[in-house]
Amino acid sequence: MSDSPDEQGVWLQRAFDEHRRELHVHCYRLAGNVTDADDLVQETFLRAWRARDRFEGRASARTWFYRIATNVFLDSRKAAGHRTVPYGDPLEWSTELGPYPDALLADDPQTGLAARETVELAVIAALMYLPPRQRAAFVLRDVHGWTPQEIAAALDTAVAAVNSLLQRARHTLRRQAPSDPKDWRRPQLTCEDEEILRRYAKAKDPETIRALLAEDVRITMPPEPPVVGIDAAAEFLGRPLDWRTFPTSANGRPALINYLRRPGSPHYEALVVDVLRIENGKIVESNAFIGARHIAAFSMPATLEP
Repeated sequence: MSDSPDEQGVWLQRAFDEHRRELHVHCYRLAGNVTDADDLVQETFLRAWRARDRFEGRASARTWFYRIATNVFLDSRKAAGHRTVPYGDPLEWSTELGPYPDALLADDPQTGLAARETVELAVIAALMYLPPRQRAAFVLRDVHGWTPQEIAAALDTAVAAVNSLLQRARHTLRRQAPSDPKDWRRPQLTCEDEEILRRYAKAKDPETIRALLAEDVRITMPPEPPVVGIDAAAEFLGRPLDWRTFPTSANGRPALINYLRRPGSPHYEALVVDVLRIENGKIVESNAFIGARHIAAFSMPATLEP
C-alpha cells in the first residue's frame, strides 16, 4: 500500500473493526473457548499493526487477517507446549472447552452465512481431537472454503502437506463429529427450549428437576467426572445450595449462568455455565463449564451482591 503511515493506521483500524467479530468466531473454533479467542484476536491486531506498512493488497484484508490469526493460534500452541492426546469425549475431560454466547454472534453482520453458524458445541468438541495444524487446515478449508493453495501460503508449507493434513483431519472427524453436516450449524432455539430452560432455572428440588430430565441424561463438568442417568442427575442438581441463575443461550442452545453463595460468604460467586441439549421436551445433556472466565464471556461480573 502506498498510503502514509497514519493513513495506513486508519485503514487498518477500520478494516479490522469490520472483520473483528468473524475473526473472533474463527479463533473460537481453533481455541475452543472465548478467553483464548479474545487473546488471539488481540494478538492478531498487534501483529497486523506492526506489519501494516508491508500489506500490499495482493489478497483481501479479510484473508490477511485470517492468515495472521491462524498463525497466532499455531504459535500459541507451540509456546504452550500442548501435548495432550485426546481420549474419550472432550466435553467430559477438557477444561479448555467453553461456551460461545449467542449474543456475540448477534453482533456479527455476516452471522447469516453458514460458515458463521458452525459453532455447534459437538463440532467444537470434535475439533479438539485434531492437532493444531490439522485443526487450522480443516477450519480454513471445510468451514471457510479456502483452497489448498491458499492454506499452503497461510501455513508456509507445501500443497501436498496441506492435503495430507486435511485427509487426516477428516478421517478423525468422521469418527468424532456429527455425521450430518447440517448438524454442524448452530441450532435454532425454540419456544419449547426457552420454556424448559425457564422451568429448569426455577427448579429447586430433585422431583421438580427430575420431571425435566430424560432417563439417560448426562451431565459433563470437567475436571469432575460426568453424572449419568436420571436418578443420579436429579439428586446432584437438587442439592440444597444457594444459587442465583440467569437464563441465556450459547452455541445455539439454551444455557444457564450460575452464581453460588457458599455458607458464610457475603457474595454470590460466578461458578458455572450450563449449556443444555433438549430433545422431545426433555433435557438429554447438560454441558457444565466451570470457572468465572466462562461467565465473563457473557459480560457478567465475577460476584453479585445478595
